[in-house]
Amino acid sequence: MKKKIVLAILFILPVVVYLFFASGVNNFGRLPILVENVPDISEIDESVSLKDKITVLGFLGKQVDDRQGNAFNLNQKIYKRFGEFNDFQLVMVVTDGSEEQVENLKKELGKLSNIDKWRFAYGSEEAIQSYFNGMKTDIELDQTLATPFVFIVDKDLNLRGRNDDEEDGVKFGFDTSSVAELNNKMVDDIKIILAEYRLALKKNNADRSK
Repeated sequence: MKKKIVLAILFILPVVVYLFFASGVNNFGRLPILVENVPDISEIDESVSLKDKITVLGFLGKQVDDRQGNAFNLNQKIYKRFGEFNDFQLVMVVTDGSEEQVENLKKELGKLSNIDKWRFAYGSEEAIQSYFNGMKTDIELDQTLATPFVFIVDKDLNLRGRNDDEEDGVKFGFDTSSVAELNNKMVDDIKIILAEYRLALKKNNADRSK
């Protein structure tokens, strides 16, 4: 009997420990709101909106070709994992005149996955910079109106992130040039926000059935 108990502990304990760390400690709470009422991207491009979607928002600027590596990392580590959710989307902001570069990127991404939830919002350089300033993060766009960082925006246009990150303290965005950061941090945080909405939906359905 003792032998069976010992074997059970040796088998179960590592699994429990793995699941705990794999899910991330943050999964036991809500993902913090860092900025409320982020402007809707429809202010720049009427064909795209963040409202009522869980959005990964990025800025590729005017040299989209130079950012293909970042887009591929994001596609492989984030989009492939969460793109199946109906209320999830990935929005990239680019400058007017970047249509050909965007089509090239979409063609390359399409070789790796279905890209029906990749959206591209076009705007002038001035409009993009003004919009980004309105997000009120500690990150800046470079001279091409781009950044390797992407942001999580919830359905109510709140920017979500971490307020106690072990490296950055307050973490507004996630670096797409770092596969480790996407794997170890961003995946966990998107899991949290998706779980929030699933729980809220279950609660609403339960309340209606009373």
